[in-house]
Amino acid sequence: MLKQIQADMKQALKAGEKQRLSTLRMLLAALQNESIEKRTELTDEDIFTVIQREIKQRKNSIVEFKKGNRDDLAQESELEITILAAYLPQQLSDEELEALTKQIITEVNAGSAKELGQVMNKLMPLIKGKAAGTRVQAIAKRLLES
Repeated sequence: MLKQIQADMKQALKAGEKQRLSTLRMLLAALQNESIEKRTELTDEDIFTVIQREIKQRKNSIVEFKKGNRDDLAQESELEITILAAYLPQQLSDEELEALTKQIITEVNAGSAKELGQVMNKLMPLIKGKAAGTRVQAIAKRLLES
């Protein structure tokens, strides 16, 4: 995955795609920082985690930019999210996520929202990189409360 990102950065440089180049450079810097912090080579799963973190930061920035009437910066962040999302695996649909969550709820024999932590602990490793944690939590909570 890292080699793909580096190759795409070179391609963006040759094509003169400034926004894409800037975003990929930022991503490679974040990946390098993560690698230094972990003191090891990053796995694809680690890379997906970093990408998701960067996307989450951009989403938070968009909210702040819109509050400050900076639609130009909000649009720039939305474009960065689009570029970054291309490197994530296919996201699970709500139906697929709900089916998987129901299966885990049955496995851990959870009956109320109090067992949400158990469900999430078992569910998150299975879907890492394929769905946002907040989305998973909302679905699990809704299913446990019904």
